[in-house]
Amino acid sequence: MRFYSFHFVLPFIIIVFRVVHLFYLHEEGANNPLGVRADSALVRFHPFYTYKDVVGFFILFFGLLLLVCFWPDLLGNVNNWIPADPIKTPLQIEPEWYFLFAYSILRSIPNKAGGAAALVASVLILFIIPRLHTGQFRSNRFYPLGQLGFWGLIVV
Repeated sequence: MRFYSFHFVLPFIIIVFRVVHLFYLHEEGANNPLGVRADSALVRFHPFYTYKDVVGFFILFFGLLLLVCFWPDLLGNVNNWIPADPIKTPLQIEPEWYFLFAYSILRSIPNKAGGAAALVASVLILFIIPRLHTGQFRSNRFYPLGQLGFWGLIVV
């Protein structure tokens, strides 16, 4: 819910910042790169930037209109035209890189409960291993549980 609210409110916040920016640009004008505050070097907002923004808006709008009306499938994916099969996941679907470990764990274990338990264990091991080291020795040689966890992580 927060994620949706953030993505709903963020465009309005950006619009407010743009309006404030345009207000100050209209009031003060754009100065030159040297920072000279002379009125002769000041570029007024209207008509220069107004015409520039209107022309840019119409060029982008016309390009979008051409894309939508004449070539609607130009930017689409070819896989969108394959009929969906609710029984089988398509082979070309892969999660983002930060979910690949979870995806590979879940696909390698056919049992749902076993896959979920392995996924939870793979995350919990990241919290457990650092807490196994409670002694004053720096090496992992004197801690058999630490060695077991380390080699278990390497084997998996």
